[in-house]
Amino acid sequence: MTTVLGIDAAWTAKQPSGVALVSSMGGVWRLIFAGASYRHLLIYADEGVISTSRPSGSVAEPAALLAASGKIAGAPVDLVAVDMPLSREPIAARRVSDNLVSAAYGARHCSTHTPSAIRPGRISDDLRRGFEHCGYGLLTRKVSPPGLLEVYPHPALVELMRADKRLPYKQAKTRNYWPTEAPINRRRKLFDSWRMIVTSLDPEIKGVSAVLQLPPLEASSWQLKAFEDMLDAVICAWVGICVYEGCALPFGDDTSAIWIPHPELLGSRPNR
Repeated sequence: MTTVLGIDAAWTAKQPSGVALVSSMGGVWRLIFAGASYRHLLIYADEGVISTSRPSGSVAEPAALLAASGKIAGAPVDLVAVDMPLSREPIAARRVSDNLVSAAYGARHCSTHTPSAIRPGRISDDLRRGFEHCGYGLLTRKVSPPGLLEVYPHPALVELMRADKRLPYKQAKTRNYWPTEAPINRRRKLFDSWRMIVTSLDPEIKGVSAVLQLPPLEASSWQLKAFEDMLDAVICAWVGICVYEGCALPFGDDTSAIWIPHPELLGSRPNR
């Protein structure tokens, strides 16, 4: 069995981080858990209950997350794929990895955010050190599980869906996406984007459509954000799958690298 943990990591301790756990037997990947916070993962591991409570922010405790994931999957985690700037050196400004991804994907509206010593700052350093202490060193060149990966959902989605540019699926930006639409129509368009993403992920990871059921149209903002965070975590896990299967490339150097699925490598996979 091969297991990948995907984390849509918040850059501050006040915001929750989405998590997703996928595993493979016989080459078939399945989504075995998706939650809107670290706590939701721990609750499911301890009690077998999918929490529907409002997710709360916290910092990652890698040892606890790995233990909970291993308990759920019935096997140790092989790769951890995280959407957060990670580096073997302190991050104070844009990195080589940020610039390479922005050069390759900027025209498709997928440039990276600029990290700093404050955001994500210590949260990133502690997360990397915590996983490293558990035997999951940061992988920047070669894939050698167990290991930790930095990933970025926006260009990954562009490659998965063969899109011309970044997809409009962030709930906080619907006014920017569709400024002339009424609020209810913006929400319908957002849900359409989410449906398309889930439909594209489902052949890659069995169970995605069953686990990632869209919230009601009238759902509150926090429920929409919780769904979005889970969706991003599943995308992170999918990139981890691509890295494991040799279908993703690192953009960066020995210090830090962002892994992105490569279209030609994706197209050459058997039975896909």
